[in-house]
Amino acid sequence: MALDALLRIDRDGAYANLVLPKVLARSGLTERDRAFATQLVYGTTRHRRACDWFVDRFAHGDLDPQVRAALRLGTYQLRFLGTPAHAAVSATVDAVPRRVRGLVNAVLRKVATAEDAWPNEAVRLSYPDWIVRTLVDDLGEADAHAALTSMNGAASVTERADGYVQDEASQFVAAAVGAGPGERVLDLCAAPGGKATALASAGAFVVAADLRPKRAGLVAANRDRLGTDAERLPVVVADGTNPPFAPGSFDRVLVDAPCSGLGSLRRRADARWRIDEDAPARLAEVQGRLLDAAADLLAPGGRLFYSVCTSTVAETTAVAERCASSRPRWVAEPPPTGPWRPWGSGGLILPHDAGTDGMALFAWRRPA
Repeated sequence: MALDALLRIDRDGAYANLVLPKVLARSGLTERDRAFATQLVYGTTRHRRACDWFVDRFAHGDLDPQVRAALRLGTYQLRFLGTPAHAAVSATVDAVPRRVRGLVNAVLRKVATAEDAWPNEAVRLSYPDWIVRTLVDDLGEADAHAALTSMNGAASVTERADGYVQDEASQFVAAAVGAGPGERVLDLCAAPGGKATALASAGAFVVAADLRPKRAGLVAANRDRLGTDAERLPVVVADGTNPPFAPGSFDRVLVDAPCSGLGSLRRRADARWRIDEDAPARLAEVQGRLLDAAADLLAPGGRLFYSVCTSTVAETTAVAERCASSRPRWVAEPPPTGPWRPWGSGGLILPHDAGTDGMALFAWRRPA
């Protein structure tokens, strides 16, 4: 099952979090074996570059996609799971067609005894060069390597009191927004709805907006599943850079903006191989436009919140500084105490700080 899923991810461009449940649904595996297959798929996908470095030392020439996927799978078990060689090799060989079993067997036996002579940290940590370089430049080497190492592990599952599964870092953001009864709140980029439903559960009137109808539908589905009153949490399809709301309509606006997601890579196993180097700068331009639009919607004395699940300077402090410079009378508010470390005028959580997604948060109060 793991090899089937990996082949679809690597050859066909499927998303790991979408293809794996479909593969497992028809597998007939026990719960324990489903968990193991999940570990194999996500772990092999995360460590793809490191696995390839081992494989390419002993397998020369172009490899068939199925062979490549199998060798990655076997290497992950040998080098990162600590699976005994006889078990990892034999199980992987049994999963491939007979015509390539000799090749897979020979390469994996060499991988099992090879030395870890890593050429650089990007290969060892199994990330594209640009991600390692960017985070080292922005965070410093120690924090960058710690964050990247942390995101090579499995994501934790955290369930709120209402049963909604949401990473704690996102829960920290909703708590910082802190809306209460009688307040009008806009969640400008709301899908899948975790923050919006948390704010509504505190008694606020929350408008949840998202650009794409399908994603807005996901917010509505999560709202309804939790039993939240639709009149207290209406969902709308709207362009956040040109929102259809009157100026001064809201007491609080949250811009949980689309970003490179470099703080949530443990949760999205294949994202590191899909994000391009220009993404942070490209998304920062969108983030700035979202903040500009959101600011106009605040009532006097209202508060604007900006959050992203990344730690690049381009998408965090640089965006916040541009927002603040165009509104010199607005007052920056520090994030609450707890896991947040100071980051410009706001706060930052790195994945290794609290075992959560990485998250940046900034807040400003509009003058009364």
